[in-house]
Amino acid sequence: MNSKDFYGREFIISPDVLIPRPETEAIIDEIKLLAGQAYLPGMKSPECKLPDNPLILDVGTGSGCIAITLKLEIPSAELMGLDISDKALRVARNNAKKLGASVDLIGSDLLDNYQGKEPDVIVANLPYVDENWDWLDKESLSKEPSIALYAEDGGMELIKKLLLQIKDRKWRSTIFLEADPCQHAVLIEFAEKLGFKHQKTNGYILILLAEMVI
Repeated sequence: MNSKDFYGREFIISPDVLIPRPETEAIIDEIKLLAGQAYLPGMKSPECKLPDNPLILDVGTGSGCIAITLKLEIPSAELMGLDISDKALRVARNNAKKLGASVDLIGSDLLDNYQGKEPDVIVANLPYVDENWDWLDKESLSKEPSIALYAEDGGMELIKKLLLQIKDRKWRSTIFLEADPCQHAVLIEFAEKLGFKHQKTNGYILILLAEMVI
C-alpha cells in the first residue's frame, strides 16, 4: 500500500480507492466555515450554522479522507462514511485507526442501507468522470478503480440519483458535491428543479442550500 497527503495528513491508499486530490480539500474548508471555524491563520471565525454535535454523512467515502479529516478538524461532529465497496471500506477503517478518528463506516449503495437520523451535512465525492470526454487521460487514471471514477449520463448519474434520494427522504441537509466544472450548470439546473437552492461554487465543489424551496 502507498500513502498520499490530504489536508496535512498521510492517508493509506490502494488500488481499491481513489487517490485524494487537492481540489477536494475545499470541501473541508467550506464545512469548517459552516461550523464556525476559520481555516486560515488570522482569518476571522464565521458564525456557526451547525448544531453543537452535527451529523455529517460522507457518501462514497473511499479511503475515508473526507470523513476522517472532518472528524479530526471538527471533533464535536459525528461522522459516518458510506461506500458500496467492501475493499474501500477496509482501507477507510485502516486510515481511521491509523489517524485516531472515530468514524462509523458502513456498506451502502448511496443511501440505500442508511437508516439513521437526518444528517446536518451530506458530502459526496462520487464518480463523475465521463469516459467519453475527449480530454480524458485514461492512462493516468489506470491505477484507480473504475467504479470510483466513471458514471453514465455524462458522468452525473450517481450524483443525480443521490439528489433524488435526498428529496425522497425530505431531508434539509446542506449538500456538498464534487464534480467537474463542465458539469456544474447541468447539475445546478437539475438540483433546482428538485427544489434545492444553489448557494455557492468553490472550484470543483457545489454547495446546495440546506432548505429546499417547496
